[in-house]
Amino acid sequence: MSRRPAYWLLMALLPTLALAGVGHHVKDDHWSSEYDALFRKYTKHYFGPHFDWHWFKAQGIAESGLDADALSPAGARGIMQILPATYDEIRERNRFMADIEDPRWNIAAGIFYDRQLYRKWKKKSDIHTSERLNFAFASYNAGYGNILKAHRRAQARKQVVKRWDQVEAHAPSETRHYVRRIQRLMQAVE
Repeated sequence: MSRRPAYWLLMALLPTLALAGVGHHVKDDHWSSEYDALFRKYTKHYFGPHFDWHWFKAQGIAESGLDADALSPAGARGIMQILPATYDEIRERNRFMADIEDPRWNIAAGIFYDRQLYRKWKKKSDIHTSERLNFAFASYNAGYGNILKAHRRAQARKQVVKRWDQVEAHAPSETRHYVRRIQRLMQAVE
């Protein structure tokens, strides 16, 4: 039996699977608090003391469901689902980071990488400050170059593109669902 049909079925279901658990706000008891101190520490370190660390916990939920042992078919590892090659690049600038499998360093590396992407979007003066994180998350998921191409396609239709919702239609479907999932996890459920 060929594995190809099963693969395509999984890819078709991925957006639906990605939304599993979205009814639970990032602060809900449904999600483990085991790694909260790490999310707090590295958010403060890379984004400053006033940045809401829950954004990165929501990203960890979207990436792996906070599973430190998660391994994707592409080889991405840990809570933040970092590819080993990306981790090696991050370690070149952060020699103190040890094993990618260690939740501490996996979370630190993921948030550091988010900061790098956030800064890249900061250089684009047309992106609103409040929107930069959406662009960083999209870039984390699909790659900066792919989201930059999506941004350019959106600009071809509109002269000034300042918000993620103007670009998302030009981004990969998986990335649209990924950013939406993080946003939903952050929305208060009352």
